[in-house]
Amino acid sequence: MRYLKIALSKGRLADLSIEFLEAAGINCSEIKDPGRKLILSDEKNKVQFFLVKPSDVPTYVEYGAADLGIVGKDTLLEEGRNLYEVLNLGFAACRMVVAGPAELAGKLDKLNNKRVATKYPRIAREYFEHKRRESIEVIKLNGSVELAPLVGLSEVIVDLVESGRTLKENGLVILDTIADISARLVVNRVSMKMESERINKIIEGFRKQLEEGAGR
Repeated sequence: MRYLKIALSKGRLADLSIEFLEAAGINCSEIKDPGRKLILSDEKNKVQFFLVKPSDVPTYVEYGAADLGIVGKDTLLEEGRNLYEVLNLGFAACRMVVAGPAELAGKLDKLNNKRVATKYPRIAREYFEHKRRESIEVIKLNGSVELAPLVGLSEVIVDLVESGRTLKENGLVILDTIADISARLVVNRVSMKMESERINKIIEGFRKQLEEGAGR
C-alpha cells in the first residue's frame, strides 16, 4: 500500500488540523514534534504529512505531490488551482474585505481612480473588475497592508479581517465583504478516483466531527 500524502499549512492551521486528523484515526505525534524533518509519517495508517507555506498547499495538491491538503479559502481563491474543495472545516474563520478610511463609507462607487493595496491581487481584481465592473490599479504588498491608505499609497485595501481591531486602531472601516474565509479540505482530482476508499474514510471522519460540533 502506498502512502497517502497530506499537505498542511505551516503554523496555526496545522495546529488546528491535528485535532481533525486525530479524530479521523490518524496518528499525528510526529507533526507535534517535527524537529527538522520535512516529511512526517503515520506508519500504521500509511499516511505522510508535509508542512509547507499556505500558498504552496494548492500547488502540491493540484500536481499530485499531495493527495489531500488543508488550507484557507483565501489561498484557494488567490491561487485558483484545479482541485476538489470537499469540506469547509469551519476553523480559522475570518472575512476577506475591502477597507478604507471612514469617509469612504457608502462612497466606494464615486472613486474614479482606485488604487488597491493588497496581498491578494487576484482576489482584488476578481472582485473589482468582474463583480463591480470597475478598473483598478493593484499595488501588491507583503507586509502591513493597513498602512497603505494612511500614507497615500492607495485609496483602499483588500485584506483578511478577523476581529477588525487593527482596522479600527488605524481609523479604517470595512467598506464591503468579499467572502467568508475558513479552512478547507482539498483533494487531488486523480487521487479522488485512485484512492477513493481511503480518502472518503478521512472525509467522513472530518464530516462526523463537524456534525458533532454543530450539535454541541
